[in-house]
Amino acid sequence: MKKSPPARRKKRCVNAECGTAFIPQRLGQKVCSPSCALAEAKNPANQEKAHKALAELDRQDIKVRKEKLKSRGDHLREAQQAFNEYIRWRDQLAGHLCISSGKPLDWSGNAVDAGHYRSVGSAPHLRFDERNCHAQSKQDNRFLSGNAVDYRIGLIARIGQAAVDELESDQSVKKYTVDDLKEIKALYRAKTRELKGRAA
Repeated sequence: MKKSPPARRKKRCVNAECGTAFIPQRLGQKVCSPSCALAEAKNPANQEKAHKALAELDRQDIKVRKEKLKSRGDHLREAQQAFNEYIRWRDQLAGHLCISSGKPLDWSGNAVDAGHYRSVGSAPHLRFDERNCHAQSKQDNRFLSGNAVDYRIGLIARIGQAAVDELESDQSVKKYTVDDLKEIKALYRAKTRELKGRAA
């Protein structure tokens, strides 16, 4: 035997000038009649909500359209930024010194890079390998071309000779798709949020 639907409860019309008790005919119905619906639509508070809702829809639409216009290069840049930010947070929270000079890093400003041991240009397949990237002073990374000899010494001390040998001998080829890059960006943004949460 088919069960009959439960009886609907009465509601008060939200129109301040009405307030009549009514039985809703559909889910989410807040007013008792079309005239009360029109009155509520003209209510300044509701108009403000509607404007905010439309503005939010516009923002979402623009975001979606911008995402569609992005090139693979744009996605690669964003993934690299997310990865580099994670590396800086990881090493800052661990209290690491500059990987190449061994000097304290200035975390207060914009003086710390995420420096790659094997550069992104010469070993693009290792650009997102966490063993290959460490916090480094801008001085060493940009003006001393990565200070590779001292970087290697610091890297052996940090991750061990075997891991450094593995990085140096890795000649694999990796072609990142747009979907790969989106996943990498999402992963490292999430990992960075987790680190920031621990630091708070």
